[in-house]
Amino acid sequence: MSEHESYMKLALDNAKAMKGQTAPNPLVGAVIVNDNRIVGVGAHLKAGEHHAEIHALRMAGEKAKGGTIYVTLEPCSHHGRTGPCAEALVTAGIKKVIIATLDPNPIVAGNGVRILEKANIEVIVGVCEEESRKMNEVFNKFIVKKQPFMTLKAATTLDGKISSHTWDSKWITSEEARLDVHHLRNEHSGILVGVHTVIQDDPELTTRIPYGRNPIRIILDSTLRIPLESKIVTDKKAETWVFTSKNHNHKIKQELENLGVKVFVTKGKQRVDLHDTMNILGEHNVSSVLIEGGGEVNSSFLKEQLVDKLVLYVAPKLIGGKQSPSFFAGEGIEKMSDAIDLEELDVTKIGKDFKYTGYPTYKNLK
Repeated sequence: MSEHESYMKLALDNAKAMKGQTAPNPLVGAVIVNDNRIVGVGAHLKAGEHHAEIHALRMAGEKAKGGTIYVTLEPCSHHGRTGPCAEALVTAGIKKVIIATLDPNPIVAGNGVRILEKANIEVIVGVCEEESRKMNEVFNKFIVKKQPFMTLKAATTLDGKISSHTWDSKWITSEEARLDVHHLRNEHSGILVGVHTVIQDDPELTTRIPYGRNPIRIILDSTLRIPLESKIVTDKKAETWVFTSKNHNHKIKQELENLGVKVFVTKGKQRVDLHDTMNILGEHNVSSVLIEGGGEVNSSFLKEQLVDKLVLYVAPKLIGGKQSPSFFAGEGIEKMSDAIDLEELDVTKIGKDFKYTGYPTYKNLK
């Protein structure tokens, strides 16, 4: 590992420690080095607060002058809720800026580098670039498409079942795997299920880890069958948003809104329009969503090619049964040549279970 990579890894580690806190902003870390010593370290903590570079500059103080800063994302060049970091680096007397990757945000996209180079600061781009891009996969999609990054999570038996034929699903996976899911929830802006899951399980859809944050609870309900006494309506532990179709029950809509639930009517005439749902979520700054639906919800998102990432927990159990639901339902894919492949597949063992993480590649599903 080169010297540049070593310092950039430290900046990346600082950025990753803030996962789940910065949405809809990116994860960013910064390290300032002067005379072969680390004099400043920073990370972006929360949207609206100072960026990583400013935290590092404040720690370094006068020692920043003549130093080198390692930053995981191109310093911003625009005036938002905070000032331009590129200009702050010029003012501080930084002599060299090492950047992992350029900012995909169209209002930055190289402008930060141009400000630095115009001030005769040496700029190097591309150190640990792939790791930085992967770390900010949520931001990279959201800032360009204005839609949330969608992660589909499921827990199945070895034969692909998400419950028995009697709908008993507690518990398929181990306690360790279930704890990992709560960490996943903590990292996302929203968690999404279909109304059938609410009716069947009456879940809380909250994050049960110390200092965890509860994502927005997003329910797909085409006609508004959601029970008004369900936990997600009554417990007030997190916001609940319901997406419905034009074929919804107007009386229930009013009652839900009176109880503090936000109801969004999508363009769908009979069923929730998933693409419209994505656009509405983006408009409301929901940058990432964890789909924890049943087989029909999962199938709908996969067939519409709206799943960006798949996280599948597989328990070494077999339950069988034609009536036992699987995590990918619907009619299924007709030809093996059209099967959804998973790229960059990662497999880890958690407790007795296995966690598969990959990125779907779509073919001729539409």
